[in-house]
Amino acid sequence: MIAILSALLPTFALIVLGYGLRQRRFLPDTFWPGAEKLTYFVTFPALLFSNTAKADLGSLPIFGIAGAMLGTIAICSLLIVLIKPALKVSPAAFSSLFQGAIRPNTYIGLAVAAALLGTNGLTVTALCVALVVPTVNVLSVLACAHWGDNDRKTGVLSLLRDVVKNPLLMACVLGSLVNVVGIGLPPVIGPFLEVLGRAALPIGLLAVGAGLDLTAARRAGIPVGLSTIGKLALSPAIAAGLCITLGVPSADMAAVVLYAALPCSASAYVLARLMGGDAQMMASIITVHTLVAIVSMPIIAILVHAV
Repeated sequence: MIAILSALLPTFALIVLGYGLRQRRFLPDTFWPGAEKLTYFVTFPALLFSNTAKADLGSLPIFGIAGAMLGTIAICSLLIVLIKPALKVSPAAFSSLFQGAIRPNTYIGLAVAAALLGTNGLTVTALCVALVVPTVNVLSVLACAHWGDNDRKTGVLSLLRDVVKNPLLMACVLGSLVNVVGIGLPPVIGPFLEVLGRAALPIGLLAVGAGLDLTAARRAGIPVGLSTIGKLALSPAIAAGLCITLGVPSADMAAVVLYAALPCSASAYVLARLMGGDAQMMASIITVHTLVAIVSMPIIAILVHAV
């Protein structure tokens, strides 16, 4: 337990530090959008590409991992739709709750995997990214298109094209292709990408913390509470059950379950604004999820390692 906490607490300490730096105006507010852009388009793709390019993908139970991860998303999507009448919220608010039920914060996921699970865990997490990013983005776009405020929507096809061009997805796909073809990472480019990728986790986590909105969190109500329980507790429980059913080895299962236990991604707020979701509720969901995950993810990590 001490080893798990020692590995995870620095990850969440960086999030808290990012929040503190933003509140204290240690850096100008204009710094954070640039840091997020650098992380999203440069450092995280470098980390994912270099990791998948040199990983031993043949040793992974790819179909089991895919079944558990995509099955979890499908079940969580179905459950949130089934309880929609009981939530008694507006359609726009429900579109934000739907996003909160399925969208993971990849930045935190990769940091947790790197700190706790080593190279194999980081590879499994990269595979989860390749599977989950396009799936949840498409489902989120469709949910916002169906339940969002019609007067504020942007083109659905345009947003779906953005999903295909997602730099994290492209990095995983290209890295996997390089791996499968057997090209490998060239002598200079490989070390360059590895060094560049090391900047991804600290900058990404600081940016996550800087984006927290405690004012929005104070407006959270019962629907946000249910969303938090569903995403941070029910989702990893479903993933664990599917992993056991599909025979995923315990080492790989740990990465899948922790990925399923991630808080909602900040990118959900952008989509909510673009497609007429409830942006205020989305901000509440993201902030509450992230704060609760500081406690819930170490607990889940301990439980997974006990299996």
